[in-house]
Amino acid sequence: MKSIYLRCTLYYYIKMNFSYWEYKTWLSNIDFTIVGSGIVGLSCALKLKDKFPASKILILERGILPNGASTKNAGFACFGSLSEIIDDLKSHTEQEVLQLIRKRYAGLQLLRKTLGDTTINYLPYRGYELFTLEDKELFDDCISQKEEINTLLQPIFKDTVFTAKKNSFNFQKIQSQYIVNQFEGQIDTGKMMEALLYKAQAAGIKILNNTTVTSIQNLNTSVKINTDRFTFSSNKLLIATNGFAEQLGVQKIKPARAQVLITQPIKDLHIKGTFHLDKGYYYFRNIDNRILFGGGRNLDFKTEETTKFGQTPLVQHQLEKILGEVILPGIPFEIEHRWSGIMGVGQKKKAIVKQMANNVYCGVRLGGMGVAIGSIVGTELADLL
Repeated sequence: MKSIYLRCTLYYYIKMNFSYWEYKTWLSNIDFTIVGSGIVGLSCALKLKDKFPASKILILERGILPNGASTKNAGFACFGSLSEIIDDLKSHTEQEVLQLIRKRYAGLQLLRKTLGDTTINYLPYRGYELFTLEDKELFDDCISQKEEINTLLQPIFKDTVFTAKKNSFNFQKIQSQYIVNQFEGQIDTGKMMEALLYKAQAAGIKILNNTTVTSIQNLNTSVKINTDRFTFSSNKLLIATNGFAEQLGVQKIKPARAQVLITQPIKDLHIKGTFHLDKGYYYFRNIDNRILFGGGRNLDFKTEETTKFGQTPLVQHQLEKILGEVILPGIPFEIEHRWSGIMGVGQKKKAIVKQMANNVYCGVRLGGMGVAIGSIVGTELADLL
């Protein structure tokens, strides 16, 4: 009896923290509640507002800023390296791989059209895939299949995608050539998310930060949503939390942490582009005369299958080692900042966009391609209604 009384008192206290005006304005008569204010969540909200202009839309976000990968990624405007495409063809049909690439490329075009290249600082610096000296077999395999893949992608890009080029950036301990993707570019992740948040707020979409959804109860005509701060009801619930989606009952998705670091500014930095190394498990780029470098979860997949942010000595040591020996040999550098993001992955690379139950929907499992497909997955999620 005492525990019941305490629970009731606590719920009463949490609910009564809101004034009548606050509860009426933010937490009543909600048509659509979206969990997650990343690329998918915001794109979904904007599409819903376009489809249903009079609707009341609320986004719940667990972090101060979008928490997951949307504000923590490397800002690669990419759709898959040559070795990744070749590897995908081993576990997916040719048609499935083409659909993946077509969707990624279409998603990038949608993002650029929605926000504008100037706004997101899109730069068509091309993408480069590097191969270590130990990866000669993989390199030879990519060279031998390059034209076959180019032919496969011709219907999408109407041009040659992959070419081979000599090592002009003076990287060390790699094969003498790397594979160049002329359609790859880079964006400013912060500017992208700032622009999406601005568009959402300008459209009258409400966002509550520092609010974690703890459970949901599907009712006949609505969904009861429990958070760590309050409880309320919404006509529809859309889950867009990607790597955290398993916590809300979405199956066939696992979290994958990606650790990242960035150097202090480097004088006369000669590197320009987005770069993939070791089958894409490592990636780096130039930004503001710095090198942003991330990856290494393949060193310990089990540990990196987590929703906890942070770094590990194993990965960070390897990142610094590759940075000094391969990327910036003989060039002094200092690390200024380190962070991590949480991706959503699974056995299949196709995103999960579906109705989970009456009034509950999800758009998750972006597989590390959030920049590419986030906008289009958000649009598809909204179109389920």
